[in-house]
Amino acid sequence: MCGLNRYEVLRVRSRDELTIERLEAFGADYVFFPHWSWRIPASVFERFECVIFHMTDVPFGRGGSPLQNLVIRGIENTVLTALRCSQEVDAGPVYLKLPLSTLGTAEEVFIRASFLMLPMMIRIVDERIEPYAQSGEPTFFRRRTPEQGNLQSMSSLTDLHDFIRMLDADGYPHAFLDVGVFRLRFRRSSLSPNSVKADVVFTYLNQEDQN
Repeated sequence: MCGLNRYEVLRVRSRDELTIERLEAFGADYVFFPHWSWRIPASVFERFECVIFHMTDVPFGRGGSPLQNLVIRGIENTVLTALRCSQEVDAGPVYLKLPLSTLGTAEEVFIRASFLMLPMMIRIVDERIEPYAQSGEPTFFRRRTPEQGNLQSMSSLTDLHDFIRMLDADGYPHAFLDVGVFRLRFRRSSLSPNSVKADVVFTYLNQEDQN
C-alpha cells in the first residue's frame, strides 16, 4: 500500500482472517478498517486499538448508509471521521475529521474518501493521536434496504438525479423502476435544467427475484 512502506502491514481481507491469534502474532499496534462490511468482534476492538471510518460529522449521523442518508437530506458537504471502534455503533472517540464532498456518484465519493483514509492512518500512527470523546446530541441514520431504491416517489428532476447518483457504485443495488414485467436499473445520471439523462438496464422481474 503506497505510503505505508516504512511500516509493517498485515492485510486482513475477510472476517475469517480477523482473529486475535493472527493479530497478536503480528504484534499489531493499530487495526484500521478503511473498507469493512462485517461486524468487528468485541474481542478484537477491546484488545486492539481499532480505527473505523464514517462519512458523517459524528455524533450527527451515526448508523448505516451514511452517504445515501446525507444525499436525501440535501447535504453536499460532510466530513470523513476516523474514530475508535466501540460497542455502541459509531459512538467511539474521534481521532481526525477531514472535509468530504457528497457530490458525484457514490463510486466517486467512495474513491474520494479512500484518498483521505491513507493520510489519516499515517497521521494517527506517526503522531500517536489521542482520540477525544464525541460531544453533542447524537442523531442516527437507519441502514437503507435495496427495496428503498425505487424511483416511483420522485417528484423533481433534482431529486431523481440525486437518488440515482447516491446508489451508483459497483456492488450497490442501483436505483430502479418496475414497468410491467421489467425492472429498469439506472446509473450515470446527468442533470440539466429540463431533463435527467441516465444509462438504463432492463431485466425481467422474475430474473431479479432469482438473483
